[in-house]
Amino acid sequence: MVREHPERITELPGIGEDLAGKITEIVQTGRLGALAELEIKVPKGVAELMHLPGLGPRRVRLLHDGLGIKTLGQLQAAAKAGRVRSLKGFGARTEQKLLQALEVRGDEPRILRPVAAQYAESQLAWLRALKGVKRAEVAGSYRRCKETVGDLDILVTCAPGTPVIERFVKFPRAREVMARGDTRASIRLASGLQVDLRVLAEEAYGAGLYYFTGSKAHNIAVRGIARKRGLKINEYGVFRGAERVAGRTEAEVLKTVGLPWIPPELRENQGEIEAAAHHALPHLVQLPDIRGDLQTHTTDSDGKDSLEAMARAAEALGYQYLAVTDHSPAVRVAGGLDRNGFRAQMKRIDRLNARLDSLTVLKGAEVDILADGTLDLDDATLAALDVVVISLHSKLDLPPREQTRRVLKALARPSVDIFGHPRGRLIPRRPGARFDLAQVCRSAAEHGIFLEVNAQPERLDLDDLSARAAVQSGVRLAISTDAHAVAELGFMRWGVDQARRGWVERKDVVNTLPLDRLLKLLHGRRRA
Repeated sequence: MVREHPERITELPGIGEDLAGKITEIVQTGRLGALAELEIKVPKGVAELMHLPGLGPRRVRLLHDGLGIKTLGQLQAAAKAGRVRSLKGFGARTEQKLLQALEVRGDEPRILRPVAAQYAESQLAWLRALKGVKRAEVAGSYRRCKETVGDLDILVTCAPGTPVIERFVKFPRAREVMARGDTRASIRLASGLQVDLRVLAEEAYGAGLYYFTGSKAHNIAVRGIARKRGLKINEYGVFRGAERVAGRTEAEVLKTVGLPWIPPELRENQGEIEAAAHHALPHLVQLPDIRGDLQTHTTDSDGKDSLEAMARAAEALGYQYLAVTDHSPAVRVAGGLDRNGFRAQMKRIDRLNARLDSLTVLKGAEVDILADGTLDLDDATLAALDVVVISLHSKLDLPPREQTRRVLKALARPSVDIFGHPRGRLIPRRPGARFDLAQVCRSAAEHGIFLEVNAQPERLDLDDLSARAAVQSGVRLAISTDAHAVAELGFMRWGVDQARRGWVERKDVVNTLPLDRLLKLLHGRRRA
């Protein structure tokens, strides 16, 4: 638009002359002068502090002016020394919350995997478009589907003489070439993300992909098995002495140590090697297994698209069903519905279902769990719905014992179907609620309630370990997008990836079921 019709930019909703000018400047020059000026005024790293819960501009300024804090590391040191509580407006409780958030965040700067995917997928497309490139894959924590990614490792195999390195360093989003050799190169993107490239021989490609996918703990354990067999595994292959005996594929590498291929998502040395040795690896859930979405929002609360727009988009995805679960009144910023609002929406859903060809819209609600464990909607309205999701949105910092009592009380209420984004976390800003997961799982299993793996990139909640624990305790899961717009229905892929890291199989996920079987598990028939 900047190149062809710059005058039309201001026709887009929410874009005035000032913003249009900034967009034009970025497109034409690759930078924004106003941002460069601010970066000079604000100490480097200070803005990063505002990603922590409870820290806005005013408080960050107090930390900087009062204690000279400019980085997350300096903040952590000051909090551990008890100096943060000395500042006016902070206190011991705030100091402890900051320490907890810093522990969750960790020291290594990382970005959400779905954000990294935008760079990874465009980078792969850029390389694969080069004639002579045979394979190009991203390895590392990205391939293992970790929630966050520190950098990207791309492995390529190609025909001799293919100018892969030259192509790589000319990637349009590259800001800096950090290293460049015959078979390796590193660039830093304008976003700050580092991308490393390695060009491998075809006979070593599988070994390289396996080695650089990791995890480190998994690789060390497998190399230990190899040593007992008189073998050595590295990024170039599997060797017996100087002879390479495998390396072309990952399956070939693992076969040398008596193991079948192990999905990358499981390679954390958390039992996958033993399971593989006993032919007991799980048959992990896949995106095509999903038949519907069980938490979505519309313009009736805080969604961006209408009821019909969401339904039509879900139908286009091939779904059999879509649960519309707008908020209850307690989430005031979401403009939630009261009982009359939900009943009016139910009638509109009936009319819409009569017009849809292959999709059934389920009448639902996302209901707040209040501080005392009661629910933010009356029993009669809940009973009239098809799907009831209950969630924590407030008082996430209650002591674990109190939080556990609150959740257990809510789960015991009739008409509850799904415990949505159970921890209420936001990566990396908010660690979420702390409660006894084992007790919660026992209660959910007793009442026939599902726990949700929320596919929103900042949530991915349940985390992988909790999802695995829930399934092991007999609880079934719902993988839902919590979509607030048509485009967010595509977040399902991230939820499936998270579930796969938790060893979740198709049979463990209720929204892999056809509609008639799903309905038998929901409160309408379950409590009949």
